[in-house]
Amino acid sequence: MLFDTHCHLNVDAFDEDVEEVIQRAKEIGVGRFAVVGFDSPTIKKSLELSRMHPEIYSIIGWHPTEAGNYSSEIQDGLMISLTEDKVVAMGEMGLDYHWNTSPKEVQEKVFRQQIQIAKQLQLPISIHMRDAIEDTYRILREEDVSSIGGIMHSYSGDVAYMHHFIDLGMHISLSGVVTFKKAIEVHEVAKEVPLDRLLIETDSPYLAPVPYRGKRNEPAYVKYVAERVAELRGLDVSEIGEITSRNANRLFRLDEV
Repeated sequence: MLFDTHCHLNVDAFDEDVEEVIQRAKEIGVGRFAVVGFDSPTIKKSLELSRMHPEIYSIIGWHPTEAGNYSSEIQDGLMISLTEDKVVAMGEMGLDYHWNTSPKEVQEKVFRQQIQIAKQLQLPISIHMRDAIEDTYRILREEDVSSIGGIMHSYSGDVAYMHHFIDLGMHISLSGVVTFKKAIEVHEVAKEVPLDRLLIETDSPYLAPVPYRGKRNEPAYVKYVAERVAELRGLDVSEIGEITSRNANRLFRLDEV
């Protein structure tokens, strides 16, 4: 079984064919999906999908590019939604200095507020980190996230920081980027990450792996991530599927299937 630990079946790109997309993924062995909501519309859709499909779980939070819109009303709504049965983590949260749509201090404030909520509810966290690895690490360390742990989603940092994040209780999730020829650092991470901290994801509809790079990504393509990681590790793809699914189930406190 494969577990796509980060996908966005709740965005417009899947409005016309989400059921077909889910079925294609199931046919190639994707047994579970975590659909990530990052603003009000996508949180609502994630929760709806998780109620409709037994194999879909929700991760919900507030994306750093939306930090300027965060409010007490949004926080109150999040607190209620996070208690739903099929919510398995909080996120994606973090820092994004690439788009920089909100001042850094606003992003940091919203990031810290969400970590504190996750700790209160004892939920793992899913981290979005773009061009902000030093500050992301500093905040996670200062907030002492080891009691809840979580995921460095679509990790693209180096091996040294990988170990730092693992020391904080985080898992390393690899996306379609690991299939890109020039993603040398991510290849090295795939070789070095401890197997008990490894996860895989698509981040669909974004970051489609080779051979679909540049096209719409979908959860079925997580098999290409698993295949490339298996190749880099010298393992069978079924082993990577079993290991990463077990890790996800443990992190999200789900029963094995």
